[in-house]
Amino acid sequence: MPPRADDVPPRRGAQPRRGTSRDLPAEGDDTPKPSRGFGGIGDARAYTPRGRTVAERDQRTRSPRAGRTSDPFRRALQVLEGGQPPRRGRSTTEEPPPTRPERRTPEKSERRTPEKKQPPRSRRPEVEDDEDEFRPARRPGGRVVADRERARTTASKPARTTATKPARSSRPTASPRTGKARTVSGPRVDRAVRAVAPEPPRLANSTRRLRIGAVVALSLFAMIGIRLVVLQVASSSEDADRLVALRKDRLAEVRLPAPRGSILDRDGAVLAHSVPARFVGADPVLIKDPVNTAALLSPIIGVPQSKLVPLMSPHKRPGGGDARFEFLAQGVDVSVGDRIAAMKLPGIVVKEDERRDVPNADLAANLIGFTGADNSGLEGLEARYDSLLRGADGERQFEIGKGDLNKPIPGGFEKFTEPQPGTSLQLTIDSKLQYEVQRILAEQSKKTKATMAGAVVMDVRTGEVLAQASYPPYNAAKPGEYTPTEREDVPSSIVADPGSVHKAFIFGAALQEGLIKPDSVLTIGPALERGGYRFQDGHMQPKGTKMTMAGLLAYSSNVGTILIADQLGKEKVYEYQQKFGLGRSTNEGMPGEAEGRILKPEEWSGSASGSVPIGMSVDATLVQMAAGYAAIANDGTYIQPHLIKSMISGKDGKATPAAPPSSHKVLDPEVARQLRLWMEAVVDNKGATGTQAAVPAYRVAGKTGTGKRLIDGQYTSANYGSFIGMAPAENPRYVIAVSADVPVGTGGDVAAPAFAKMMSYALLHYRVPASTTPAPKFKIHP
Repeated sequence: MPPRADDVPPRRGAQPRRGTSRDLPAEGDDTPKPSRGFGGIGDARAYTPRGRTVAERDQRTRSPRAGRTSDPFRRALQVLEGGQPPRRGRSTTEEPPPTRPERRTPEKSERRTPEKKQPPRSRRPEVEDDEDEFRPARRPGGRVVADRERARTTASKPARTTATKPARSSRPTASPRTGKARTVSGPRVDRAVRAVAPEPPRLANSTRRLRIGAVVALSLFAMIGIRLVVLQVASSSEDADRLVALRKDRLAEVRLPAPRGSILDRDGAVLAHSVPARFVGADPVLIKDPVNTAALLSPIIGVPQSKLVPLMSPHKRPGGGDARFEFLAQGVDVSVGDRIAAMKLPGIVVKEDERRDVPNADLAANLIGFTGADNSGLEGLEARYDSLLRGADGERQFEIGKGDLNKPIPGGFEKFTEPQPGTSLQLTIDSKLQYEVQRILAEQSKKTKATMAGAVVMDVRTGEVLAQASYPPYNAAKPGEYTPTEREDVPSSIVADPGSVHKAFIFGAALQEGLIKPDSVLTIGPALERGGYRFQDGHMQPKGTKMTMAGLLAYSSNVGTILIADQLGKEKVYEYQQKFGLGRSTNEGMPGEAEGRILKPEEWSGSASGSVPIGMSVDATLVQMAAGYAAIANDGTYIQPHLIKSMISGKDGKATPAAPPSSHKVLDPEVARQLRLWMEAVVDNKGATGTQAAVPAYRVAGKTGTGKRLIDGQYTSANYGSFIGMAPAENPRYVIAVSADVPVGTGGDVAAPAFAKMMSYALLHYRVPASTTPAPKFKIHP
């Protein structure tokens, strides 16, 4: 028979077996130790963590559980009170709460992962007939674990010891019923011992750790986010520029044309605007047969084959590297572009473009001008306000491979610049009035065989130019079919000696200076000499003829005007010429507007005192003369003529009025009214020079003129006839100036009839009431 566990001597230096019952005296107890109990946990031959194996012992020392069939899922160990099995018929008392066991230091091979300690639980009281078994405890995960808390020693068991620490005697515990303490080896002791509950383990503050961890994590994410923003925003442009420099040969650039602003009339009617079109380009590297490709495209886009072949053939760019793009045609119709795209020619690309369109062909073409192939203004208002109209083109850059130019590399470099639309111009021009003025001017020019002619209509109260026409006109959509001379704007760019229309300025200056009065009479002769030149009247009067101021103007007396200018003096003549706007550009808005020229007093020669007052030796444009007459019509106040009414933003469509025109005083209002009365005699008086300028139902004041054009220092043989008038004369609303360069004829014959038709239409168009009083009767000779 194998020896009992009690007979096996303990091994020195070895760790005591788990659950070994050793006879250790209680602390402070001097009673002799009784004999070792039976059936202790130390009698087990082997021990597993679940305690399912027990030593074979004598049947009388085994617990009641030992005689039953072994159940592998139930614990077979039983803690015996005092080392003895419970007696029959004696009910057990409730076990006192366990005390905290001594920790032992496991050896290296025994160390396991520490488990979370559970708080002590109260134990169920033992009943005599009930099996003294442990109830398994569940951890939070549901796992059944050994009830380690039940294995802790109570007051009736000796404390476990380690190899390095001596075991402490268990404290005596009080029985719940008797209140007597029981020692390990002795009987009950009649002394009250209070059970001490073990202190729960002090756990770490998990909430505080969670907060700290959250703050750290958020800080890290914030730092990463800030760094990403810096990289994306602050470094994107620099990185992009650096990338462009590194990949210059692998970047394709596509221009995104900005929509060019429109040119509108005063009522919003379109005079010029951009319409969708296409451009055709080529990549010489991808074109395999330039000659054949050029032969296919030439008849479609209208470009000679000899010009297309060099563009399509492989060649180098000026900066080095292969040329990868060349324009073949711009502004082609959408239908033409779609046709070329459908041909799918290698290396040929068709992209969106725009083309300038002039809906009314030659309407105000001399004012509007035209654009080039790149949609930039070349002449007229298109050129003067090109920077406003064209906006800012956008651009798309993308990385390409060796294949199709149109296909960017997925995920490659790409840069996009949004195009900024151009500003639209709203003119002061009335398109309906402009059409009539152009029609009448062309009709009269053809009738008189004029080589060129011009007309200007102004609102005397605002200085707005309502119409400005030139003859011959041209189609702004096809500017290449006309010569530069044919495309000139006659009223603003052609200078000439105005002739007798200049006399109104001399009469106004003398009246303003008090040298002549409304009832003044001047004695004249048929001619006079100045500086060796003879000046005579067209309507020659006998020597000693007396004429009124109205008579002198009605018959356009050169002699009378020179005599009045002699009273003014050359300084005053020059001063009033400047006040009426001569000798400087009006800045109405047209590019290349001529300034004209007037002689300074120190530049006057011997004959200048005769030629300057009658409008010779003076270079002026029709616009300058019209603005001077508008000052007379506006009660003596000069207002700068202008063509721009407002500018309309291409972004939000907001209209911004043009800067107010400059103005200054030339004549007193009563002087201007008296001068207009004298000028009515030119139209109303029988036999006067401007009777063909009369408008039915309206009083008209004006003046005729016949001058010359100076070309290359020589006067031409043709006459430069003009008429400038205003209506209604008693309260003028509009001034119209007409001029024509004709082989023969005078202003009264050439320009006055055209004026009458234009003024009649303007007054009716703007519904100006007819004159309520007739023109006064003038005395030519007192």
